[in-house]
Amino acid sequence: MMELVLAGGGMMIPIILASIIALAIIFERLWALRYSRLMGGDPVGTVESWIASKQLTQNKVAELARMSPLGVVLASGLQDVGSAEAMRNRIEDAGRHVAHQMERYLNTLGTIAVISPLLGLLGTVVGIIDVFQAITTSGGAAGINPELLAGGISKALVTTAGGIMVAVPAYIFHRYFRGLVDERIIEMEREAIRLVDMIHPTESSRR
Repeated sequence: MMELVLAGGGMMIPIILASIIALAIIFERLWALRYSRLMGGDPVGTVESWIASKQLTQNKVAELARMSPLGVVLASGLQDVGSAEAMRNRIEDAGRHVAHQMERYLNTLGTIAVISPLLGLLGTVVGIIDVFQAITTSGGAAGINPELLAGGISKALVTTAGGIMVAVPAYIFHRYFRGLVDERIIEMEREAIRLVDMIHPTESSRR
């Protein structure tokens, strides 16, 4: 493997760095976007039990916000329960911030998926240039050193393969995380609506 990397020349360095960054983002997002971490069990049910036992205080709201990102969204709604519309507005504002956090690093991962093949293509061009330079300095194809020719061709092939190997999983996980974020946002919206309907059942029934 090390011989293949060395055969790719200097263009393998940014490709390897891109693969390391992509791998770190993939593992970090797999951890951060776990259902249990984002949703935190049943926070709406917890709020319902607090209301039933008359324990819904500012301290409890702060505790809810510490439970999970969904808890942050719901806690923001509980800061203003004057009307269903006011609750929804605060929940939407907090939801945008939480959604932004869930999309963290995804643009970087998508960028890696796009530029990695281009880096490989650049390495290919450099390798082909080396081949032609070797042919020129040797006075023609007949007198060329086969080792120089093989070195240029291997550089071209290795960098292309390296770029594609980085780009494919980066693109797959980028699309997967985008879909997962959309799914989590929909689930959070459903729980937020459930909370508003519970706090303002009369106003909700008139919608």
